[in-house]
Amino acid sequence: MSRIIMVTGGGRSGKSSFALDLAMKYQNRIFIATAEPFDDEMRGRINRHKDERGKLFNTVEEPLGLADALRNLKPETEVVLIDCLTVWLGNIMHHYGTEAENSEQVKAFLDVMRKPPCNIIAVTNEVGSGIIPGDKLSRIFRDSAGRINQSLAKIADEVYLIVSGLPLKLKG
Repeated sequence: MSRIIMVTGGGRSGKSSFALDLAMKYQNRIFIATAEPFDDEMRGRINRHKDERGKLFNTVEEPLGLADALRNLKPETEVVLIDCLTVWLGNIMHHYGTEAENSEQVKAFLDVMRKPPCNIIAVTNEVGSGIIPGDKLSRIFRDSAGRINQSLAKIADEVYLIVSGLPLKLKG
């Protein structure tokens, strides 16, 4: 039976490296990259992540349609590493507005996650541990990410919180 592992933590906490290590236990690995290269800084981040993965993963770049990407996997896929859900949420908000949490993309993704096609490791940011954001859009993003994270954590078999590079197993 396929398992879902959720990896969360703050920015630069080590969550992506931890998730990559988990995925290396499998042979047929897919990396779903959600980032869109909107500017030079993001292009640099994307290139650094590609260099970090090397040729150890087959990469699918999918900034919006995660559910379709998961539905269209080859049957031999053993694990998919999605990095990351908060970037994906930002993309949906950018393209479709602030009602992203209730969008068809989010509903379809959570539906696929209830019966995953293979093992899935999903990386997401913990965005609720800081101060309350000062502007409405940031509060909407923080609240939406928090609720999506809660929905995924309920479905997930294992949940890890990464702090300063150290994993704390919260579930499973």
